[in-house]
Amino acid sequence: MALTERFENDKIEVVGTYKAVQVRKATIIERDGVEISRTFQRHVLDCGTIDESDNFVDTDISGEDADIQAICNAAWTDAVKEAWRLKLVAGPVSAG
Repeated sequence: MALTERFENDKIEVVGTYKAVQVRKATIIERDGVEISRTFQRHVLDCGTIDESDNFVDTDISGEDADIQAICNAAWTDAVKEAWRLKLVAGPVSAG
């Protein structure tokens, strides 16, 4: 009776004007090749941040799986990055 654990990115979505990438990672436990448990973790990647001078700083995606990196690189065009930078510079919108 062998237990194994494996991981897979089972859902990757690009959402919104600024192309946030939402990743759902499944942890799958199998006994003799038959799945007995599946749990999920989620995280969201934005294309970047701004520094103290309002310069755009790309999000480091080097630790992400290749499929996620490819999606981020395709979705995060220069136009998307600039629109996101301008939104960050403008700051949060206050509730009235």
